[in-house]
Amino acid sequence: MTDSALAPDRRGFLGAATLGAVAGWAELATATRPAVAAEGPTEFTKWLDSVGGKQRQLFDVAQPNDGFGLIWSWVFLATGPEAFGLPEKDLAVVVVLRHTGLPLAFNDATWSKYKLGEFFKITDPVSKEPATRNFFLASKPGDMIQPDASIDRLLARGVKVGACRMAIEYYSAQLAKQMNLPADQVRKDWIAGLVPGVQTVPSGVVAINGAQARGCAYCFAG
Repeated sequence: MTDSALAPDRRGFLGAATLGAVAGWAELATATRPAVAAEGPTEFTKWLDSVGGKQRQLFDVAQPNDGFGLIWSWVFLATGPEAFGLPEKDLAVVVVLRHTGLPLAFNDATWSKYKLGEFFKITDPVSKEPATRNFFLASKPGDMIQPDASIDRLLARGVKVGACRMAIEYYSAQLAKQMNLPADQVRKDWIAGLVPGVQTVPSGVVAINGAQARGCAYCFAG
């Protein structure tokens, strides 16, 4: 049979797979949507409104990308004062962890318990095995190109880090299914396992929109 004869079936399969993924996300969005839209300030808008500074930068971390979203945040804080003639306190950085960039938001215990390195296909730079620790947290030489860019150190310097709640819902449900565990239990465990200081946001795309609306320049970071 020729490739041209197979092409319609292959396209049909890929189309069905795409529709299935879209349907899964749509079902998730419906399940997590509040019954009544909030009016006035929300926890999320208050978080956005807390972004200060005169020069504001947003890093969109949709993949781990070897931690470059964190590294570029560190670079912005390291080079911004001289470049803009401003103290560091007048520089603001927002990091949004969404899609497969989500695991950067979790502590070591969560990575170990749920084998997040294996699930998200992230290799530990030291062991060269699927990571069972968040080496982007409390990083040491060998973990990252710039250990001072670890997520805990950036948070201590005032960087705002948001973790996509939709991604938490979706990926925790997928992993719960694989491990034969209640999805609600895994989701709650993941939220409890967020690095202190990381803020859950309704979705990564909403957080990106909100940060840009508040004057943050956009940078895709992986």
